[in-house]
Amino acid sequence: MKIKCIAVDDEPLALDLICSFIEQTSFLSLEAKFENAIDALSFVHSHEVDLIFLDIQMPDLSGMELARVLDSNKQSNVPRIIFTTAYNQFAIEGYKVDAMDYLLKPFSYEEFLKSCTKAYHFFESKSSQSNTSADNPQQSYIFIKVEYQLVKVVLKDILYVEGYKDYVKVHLADRSSPLLSLTSLKNMEEILPENQFMRIHRSYIISLDHIQSITKNTVNISNTTIAVSENYKDNFLQFVNKWIG
Repeated sequence: MKIKCIAVDDEPLALDLICSFIEQTSFLSLEAKFENAIDALSFVHSHEVDLIFLDIQMPDLSGMELARVLDSNKQSNVPRIIFTTAYNQFAIEGYKVDAMDYLLKPFSYEEFLKSCTKAYHFFESKSSQSNTSADNPQQSYIFIKVEYQLVKVVLKDILYVEGYKDYVKVHLADRSSPLLSLTSLKNMEEILPENQFMRIHRSYIISLDHIQSITKNTVNISNTTIAVSENYKDNFLQFVNKWIG
């Protein structure tokens, strides 16, 4: 599997270094490089890009602004981002736009490879879900990264997924303790089949099959009551109306 990527940095030396690191990494394919975010955005709109190595402090359109533009696009094929910056104060903002990682300059090839490996596992897992769905309309399992391994999780065993800052807890019917995975709730929302799971809160995705009872504002699963937040209430009420009907 090759990950199609671009590099964006207004400092030529930093850009050349990142491109050199990309070319040394067998599972990365450098599609283009840019010294400004505006040209990079134009390229993303007309080409297939999986991953962007993105500087933050740039003139005209900053890397963070570009990330926000991409994050506002709700399509599933939006490129993932690894920030490359000399400023650590943007780490929290990076999380808000669901960045895959945050490399602080100057970084070594070892640090770069660690971030890229995280990206590789993500795209490998995503590809596995797509292939399963294509072969079998009723997807039956996913793989999630738990510590240093990919763990197979049967979908019918998932009660709900709980999101935290930089990881999720996957609560299962056959386990007393949840699985912890270093990923985001947004990533989980992308790989879980929408006909079996629903996001009802910024911190929760629930299994529709395991719902025990519902009210206008809450869902009860395995004796756990989960609130439905305002941002997700319309979709939830549509589901409830179909259920009642």
